[in-house]
Amino acid sequence: MKALNFPKSHRLLRPADYGKVFNDVQMKVPHRNFLILATPNNLGHARIGLVFAKKNLKLSVQRNRIKRQVRETFRHQPDLPGMDIIVLGRQGLAVLDNQTVRASLNSLWQRLAKKYHQLPPSRPVDSRSTGEGKG
Repeated sequence: MKALNFPKSHRLLRPADYGKVFNDVQMKVPHRNFLILATPNNLGHARIGLVFAKKNLKLSVQRNRIKRQVRETFRHQPDLPGMDIIVLGRQGLAVLDNQTVRASLNSLWQRLAKKYHQLPPSRPVDSRSTGEGKG
C-alpha cells in the first residue's frame, strides 16, 4: 500500500503558481460551498492550493478545520492526474460538520478527475507562452 503523505511538491507555494491557475482556468467544478479551479501541469502529479477568506469563514478555527479536511481528502486521492488545483471556500462552510465536508469534497475530486479526462488533448504547458515577465 502506498503511503499517504502530503509533501511540499504537492502544494502550490508561490503566488506565481496560484496566478497560473487563476489566469488559465481550464476546469471549474462548482459546489454550493466550494469552487475548484484547475489547470493541467507537466509534473505528473496534482498540486493543491487553498483559498478561504475571512468573509466566508469568520474564525481562524473554522478556516483551519476546513483546510485540514480539504488536505486530508486530497491526500486520499493518489490517482488524480497532473494538474494544479485551487480550492476556494464559499459561504455556509462554517455550519457544515466534518463528515458532510468530506463527502462533498470526495464527490468534487471525482468530478474533477472526470472533467480532466474529458479535456481535449492540448499542447504541453510552457512557462514561456504564459506571457509572464512582460510589461
